[in-house]
Amino acid sequence: MTAGPNPLDRLVRRVQADARVPAVSAALHRADRPLWTCTVGDTGTDSPLGPGTQFRIGSVTKTFTAVLTLQCRDDGLLDLDDPVGRQLDLPAHGELTVRRLLSHTAGLQREPFGDVWDSLTAPDDARLVAELDRAERVLPTGRRFHYSNLGLAVLGQLVARLRGGTWAQTLDERVLTPLGLADTTVAPGPGAATGYLVDAYSDEAHPEPPTDFGAVGPAAQLWSTATDMARWAAFLADPAALDPAGVVLAPGTLDEMRWPVTTTDETLWGAGFGLGLILIPQGERVMHVGHDGAMPGFLAGVYGRRGGDGTAGAMGAAVLGSSGTAAELFELPHRLLTEAVENDPADIEPWRPGAPAPAALRGLLGRWWGEGSEYVFSWHDGTLRARAERDPAGRPPAVFAPLPDRPDVYRTVSGREVGELLRLTRDDAGTVIRMHWATYRFTRHQETFDRYDFRAGS
Repeated sequence: MTAGPNPLDRLVRRVQADARVPAVSAALHRADRPLWTCTVGDTGTDSPLGPGTQFRIGSVTKTFTAVLTLQCRDDGLLDLDDPVGRQLDLPAHGELTVRRLLSHTAGLQREPFGDVWDSLTAPDDARLVAELDRAERVLPTGRRFHYSNLGLAVLGQLVARLRGGTWAQTLDERVLTPLGLADTTVAPGPGAATGYLVDAYSDEAHPEPPTDFGAVGPAAQLWSTATDMARWAAFLADPAALDPAGVVLAPGTLDEMRWPVTTTDETLWGAGFGLGLILIPQGERVMHVGHDGAMPGFLAGVYGRRGGDGTAGAMGAAVLGSSGTAAELFELPHRLLTEAVENDPADIEPWRPGAPAPAALRGLLGRWWGEGSEYVFSWHDGTLRARAERDPAGRPPAVFAPLPDRPDVYRTVSGREVGELLRLTRDDAGTVIRMHWATYRFTRHQETFDRYDFRAGS
C-alpha cells in the first residue's frame, strides 16, 4: 500500500469498535503487492490474536463443496443436470439435479429434518439420508432462489460417494493441500478464537456453545484464517494466477461457476447466485464473487474482485469475526476491495508491439456491417476479435478461435454471441468478401436484409 497510515487498517478498526466485535481478523491478497493483514481484539483464549488465528467460516464452506462437485463433473463422474439419485440411494428428492442444488433453486427446505438449531445436534451421514423423506420441497423446482443447507449437505454426500472417501478427506486431498490452505480445517486447532453473542443492551459478550455440524458439514463446518481465506477468494476470482496448471479447477470451470443462475431478490437485483457462489455487482463491470458465513458466535465474508480499471490480479479479501450479530462484517470485505483499488490501483501495464496477424486474416481486419450496425474486427494478443462500434468502452470484445478441421470457420469463445460460429467466404482471389456470424450476414458496406447496398444504389 502507499506510504503513511493504511486506510484499510482504519476501516477494520472502525467496524470492530462500532459493531462491538470481540475479535476481527482481515486480510487482502493481490498478485502485485505483499499480503496485507489486520487484527483487532482478543481471541478469548490464552493465545494471542494474529493473522494465523482460526475462526469458524460457516457457509463459506459451501464454496469448497461446490468446487469439489465441479471437479467431479470435469472428471466425468457426473453431469450437472444429473438427478442426485442417479449416484445416491435416497428415500426422497433423488430427482433434484446437481445444478439446482448448487444454485439453491431446487426448492428443498433450508435445514435437515428436526430442530437442529434448538438441539445443536446435527444428523450423521446415515440419519441425514434416512430422514430425507421427512424434509419438504417447500417450492417447485426452479421457481426461485431458496437457500438450503440441506441441499449442500446432499452434495457433500455425493462427492464422498463418487470419490470413495469422506467429504473431509476429499477436500483436503483435492483442494486444501494443492492450494496451500494449511490452516483451513474441519475442526478448530489450538488457539482458535472463541465465538460470542454480544448483548444488545450491555457490553457483555457470552461464549456460544461449540457445535459440530456432522453430515451438514459440507455446508458450514470449516475453520480457517483470514490469510487462507483471502487466498481462497483470490482463487475464486482469478484461478489461473494461483493454480496455473489447473490442478484444482480449470479457469473455464470457475467462469461457469461465476455465471449468474438466479437473483436472490426479485425486486432488488443487488446480488445473484451462480454454482455455489454469491455474485455481488459493484458497477462498471466489476463483480465481487465469494460467500458469507455465519455460525453461532462467528461471521465471515470472503470475496474476490473481478473486472474494472485498477483491479489487480488474484485480488481477494477476507474478514472473520467472533460475533454472531455484527452484520457490518459482511460489508467490510467489499469496502476493503474497493478502498484498495481506489487508493492503490494496479499498475498500468505498458503496451508493446506484438506479432502480425496471420496472412490469411489480414485482409479481413477492419470495419464490417451486420444487422444494419457497424462492427470492427481486429487482431490483438494473438486472437481474432470483434466489437460493435456502439459498444461502451468497457464491454469485452467477442473473441474467436479457429476450428482445426474446418478452414475459415471460427468458434466464438467469449463475449458477444459466445458459442456461435463465424464463417468466412472468399472470392477466387482469396479475399474475404462476406462473413456469417451466428448465421447473420456481414458485409463490407451497410446492406438491408434483402441485400440492398446503399453505396451501389441496388
